[in-house]
Amino acid sequence: MIKKGVTLRGIEVFEALAGRGSVAHAAAMTGLSQPAVSQQISNLEAAVGAKLIDHSCRPMRLTAAGETFLRHSSLALAHVRQAQSELTVMDLVSLTDLHLGVIDDFDNDLTPRLATILADSMAGCRFRMVTDSSKRLLQAVQDKALHIAIAATDGDAKEGLIEIPLARDPFIIVAPAEIEADGADLLGGRTGLPFLRYEADQLIAGQISNQLSRHNINLTSQFEIGSHLALMAMVARGIGWTITTSFGYCRAQRF
Repeated sequence: MIKKGVTLRGIEVFEALAGRGSVAHAAAMTGLSQPAVSQQISNLEAAVGAKLIDHSCRPMRLTAAGETFLRHSSLALAHVRQAQSELTVMDLVSLTDLHLGVIDDFDNDLTPRLATILADSMAGCRFRMVTDSSKRLLQAVQDKALHIAIAATDGDAKEGLIEIPLARDPFIIVAPAEIEADGADLLGGRTGLPFLRYEADQLIAGQISNQLSRHNINLTSQFEIGSHLALMAMVARGIGWTITTSFGYCRAQRF
């Protein structure tokens, strides 16, 4: 029997804190206040009867007991999340028609898995899946050509659409491995290395431009590239540096 006081919420907060070592980051990831995060950890430690976090370190570190607990609790959370996903799919079984759009960034990983899961679970449904850019997918939903889309947004409310956040994908700077410069040097134009932009019509290009404008940063660029992988290849070759998202960076592991 699970001890009284051990909750899924507490384990989720513990996992977030273990991953970042910061109460502030854990609060941002879980949507709780910082005092609420600290209280969840205190309750969890009291319930399991052991100190899980070494609060004297910055960033905070797991104790030996915390390492052991994280191994098992992470598996438990993974099973719960998988169960939630499968139940969500089961809710779609009664559908007779579904037109789904998925951002083309997911073509190599998420989309094939999603397509097979939905196909297996919706035998009686007329199922159509398309991949495209976020802008075109959102427009297709507004035009009622699609029922639902998995896409990036700029955060602005769009008439007739309901947005449900699934994940956050923060911007990061990506530079050639051999360049000895920090982000401030690159953003300040002090390296002589050119800035590589996404093609202006892409949603991410506008998001990056807006973010730079908020910080009064003006970067000129000789290159404007429409292919994300081509952009990453150019950075790996030492042609320049760029700003992308953490997910985009992970997609470019081959470089």
